[in-house]
Amino acid sequence: MNDPGLDEPIQKQSKNVEQERKDEEEFQKEDEQAFLDPSRWWFASTAFPLLAGTFGPMASAFSVCALVENWRVIVPHGPGGNEAHGYNVKDPGWLIAINTISLVLALIANVALLLNMARRLSFAIAQPITIVGWFISSVLLIALVVTATYSLKLPGQDRALTQAFYYAILAAGIYFVIASLMCVTVYGAYKEHYPQEFKLTMSQRTLMLQTISFMVYMLAGAAVYYKVEGWQFLDCVYFTNYTLLTVGIGDYAPQTHTGRALLFPYAIGGIVILGLVVGSIRSLVLERGKKKLGSRIIEKKREQLLKKMHKKGQHHKLTPITSDEKADELGMSERERRKFEFEMMRQIQDHANQRQKWNALFISGSAWLILWLVGGVVFWKAEHAQEWSYFGSLYFAYTSLLTIGYGDYKNFSNAGKPAFVFWSLLAVPTLTIVISNMGDTVVKAIRDLTDYLGEFTVLPGENPTRQRAKQLVRSVTSRFGKDNEPRETIMDEPPGLIGEKEEEDSQGPHRRIMATDHLASEVENEELQAAGEAQKRGDEVSRDAHEYHYQLVREFRNVMKHLDETPPRRYTYEEWAWFLKLMGEDENNQSSHRKPPINVRSSGQKKEELDMQQATTDDKEQEKRQWSWLGNRSPLMGEVDEPEWVLERLSITLEKELKKRHEEERQRRRRDTESNTAKKVPSSSGSSKTLEQQERNGEASVSK
Repeated sequence: MNDPGLDEPIQKQSKNVEQERKDEEEFQKEDEQAFLDPSRWWFASTAFPLLAGTFGPMASAFSVCALVENWRVIVPHGPGGNEAHGYNVKDPGWLIAINTISLVLALIANVALLLNMARRLSFAIAQPITIVGWFISSVLLIALVVTATYSLKLPGQDRALTQAFYYAILAAGIYFVIASLMCVTVYGAYKEHYPQEFKLTMSQRTLMLQTISFMVYMLAGAAVYYKVEGWQFLDCVYFTNYTLLTVGIGDYAPQTHTGRALLFPYAIGGIVILGLVVGSIRSLVLERGKKKLGSRIIEKKREQLLKKMHKKGQHHKLTPITSDEKADELGMSERERRKFEFEMMRQIQDHANQRQKWNALFISGSAWLILWLVGGVVFWKAEHAQEWSYFGSLYFAYTSLLTIGYGDYKNFSNAGKPAFVFWSLLAVPTLTIVISNMGDTVVKAIRDLTDYLGEFTVLPGENPTRQRAKQLVRSVTSRFGKDNEPRETIMDEPPGLIGEKEEEDSQGPHRRIMATDHLASEVENEELQAAGEAQKRGDEVSRDAHEYHYQLVREFRNVMKHLDETPPRRYTYEEWAWFLKLMGEDENNQSSHRKPPINVRSSGQKKEELDMQQATTDDKEQEKRQWSWLGNRSPLMGEVDEPEWVLERLSITLEKELKKRHEEERQRRRRDTESNTAKKVPSSSGSSKTLEQQERNGEASVSK
């Protein structure tokens, strides 16, 4: 029967299926290109805005320091006369006015960037305000610095420039650098290398607020000690800086009971805020930076391995096995060949992980070394009046960098104190990152060596000495030996109840995960009950469908327990094979497998540069995209953790199956309704109403 009323539902369902297919293809492309995108665009889209958000408030604080005091002093004659205790010379009104305008523009730029990061102001509006504001502030301060240096001289008198002058130089330089970085960010967004928004985590999004809080806290403390101790305001800034950073040089210390009493809560509060700032910076560098660096290392290691196998004539192990004759020739089945690929990929991950940790230590250690050496040069030049040697300046920078602070070397010059404030704000977070990277490499190696020697000497472990020696010989020979073939037994059934192992240090899932788990358990019980009812009716097709849904929901619940594990869960090949089977792919079937390409195209490369192997498998007419464990489409190649990847794909599969089941139920109800109406021969209007009511009931069931 040709019913015109069916056209609209059929077209609607067709559009839904087409949209689902497009969404899945887009998800797959984003996942396979995650590790291929050039790292420079990650820096432009994420790192540069965060650097601007961190250093912008710092530069504004330095602008405040440049405004609160005069820029010139007259150095007194006689013994003990120096620039730190000179007589102030009042600045002209135009200098103060331009300095104030520069500060106001910089504050507006900071607020615009903050609102953009908080998604309260659009990218197109916020970024011009931010960039133009910082550039104008920088130009104004540079003009004032040049004018103060050459045009405001005091003839016939020994003059010196104050700390405020040098804070203005620091602020102007920072404004110019971060504005230039944001220009690169805007250029990348304009060229569509990334969307015009900041995809930041919560800790990264609050980094700017934390930096503002720390700088305001430091300046507020300086204002309090300016009133309590009677010091110069910028000397108080110098004091609060090395107090909150726990350096403790000792040239300034509270002399009053009020100042000493206020130090108790002030120091604790400042250290807490500093810890938040350092934690956010560490999150940026150690989490996002490591993932990007690790992805690039994995890609390079993968290319090296494939080239090496092609050179040795082992590329046949990478080609899908399409016949029993070829399987007999190679001495392995398609599943065994896939497991060989999987194990090779795991070896690449392990090697890349170790290299990435040492690379991170090298980069952070180099930054620390540069800060130390450059800091030595700066303090050597700034404290020339004290006749410091370069070695003495290195000694002072080293003891300050490690927050030792003996106090035998102290900054007295007006140039040295602002330089120390800025340098220490860079040095202490850098030292924290170095220590974190050492914990993953050097400290771990020393700890393992100590435990290993202890088991051979006075602290025997669970394994006998002979067994430990055999393990050492086996590990060395396997590392330098030939590539090992897969030795484990291949499992066709699920590897037990995946993820139901008890964790000793587990803190329990979050409330959101618990709510989702509860909902999934209800769906699981419904599917199991429906399978039992279908078994009683003798409907084997319906029973198998419900049991399949039950398996999907059960594994969905199990994988959810792995999301918050530290370190992230890594599944075995048997577990991956079971998950893929639930998603509709069989590791024994070569139809969705391909030979891994050596070189793959990133999003920025031209189409003609695409590797031929990838080009032959990018057929849009194919229902399944072909992939390899060693290829760019491998789930082990992206930046997403394995439980998250599996959970996303299980969710997609479960959603498709439930929609398919509800659509079949809807069609069955429609057929029953048509059959009943055909027997009763009602009016056309009554039939239309009945069909519409059944359709609404079906849509409500799908929504539920």
